[in-house]
Amino acid sequence: MRDNTKETPSGGVGIKIIGKIADELSYTPTSDGRNCLFIVKYYQQPPSETSFFHWAMDVLNSFNWFQEQRNPQSEPSSNQQLQKFSLQLNTDINAVAQVLSWLEQLDPLPIPEAVLHQCKLAVVEGFTNAVRHAHKTLPRETPIELEIAVFNERLEIKIWDRGKPFDFQAKLKEKLLESPFI
Repeated sequence: MRDNTKETPSGGVGIKIIGKIADELSYTPTSDGRNCLFIVKYYQQPPSETSFFHWAMDVLNSFNWFQEQRNPQSEPSSNQQLQKFSLQLNTDINAVAQVLSWLEQLDPLPIPEAVLHQCKLAVVEGFTNAVRHAHKTLPRETPIELEIAVFNERLEIKIWDRGKPFDFQAKLKEKLLESPFI
């Protein structure tokens, strides 16, 4: 006999993954009734000459130790947009295959492989969260919009849903405090 009284997990793994990947993260209602999940991931091009200094700076940057001191507005090269990709899909979990196919456009771009994989994971998690949570009670035809802008030193990801807004930062903090693992 099957026991259906057990509680299902509360979820939140996607938010936790995105929170650990992102260097900047926000979830904001827009004036047109949508919500925008905005994810920024910084990276640096590999230096032409390998040195201990460059290696140490890459390690420190990868742990975000200097993120607060970094000011991308003061670095003109970081604001040069290289590419921009957009996709609109219905609220359908099976569209993840389309999302993954769309993300292949990033492969030939000069983005470090680890950053590329992290960003692909963040997009898939953001899309599935929109389907499973934000659009849970909305019609299948409700669109989810994805956008990735590639700059010289960062990726900016935007995912728009049409669900009920919620306190994303509070949920993220709750999920990150639950368990240090993931």
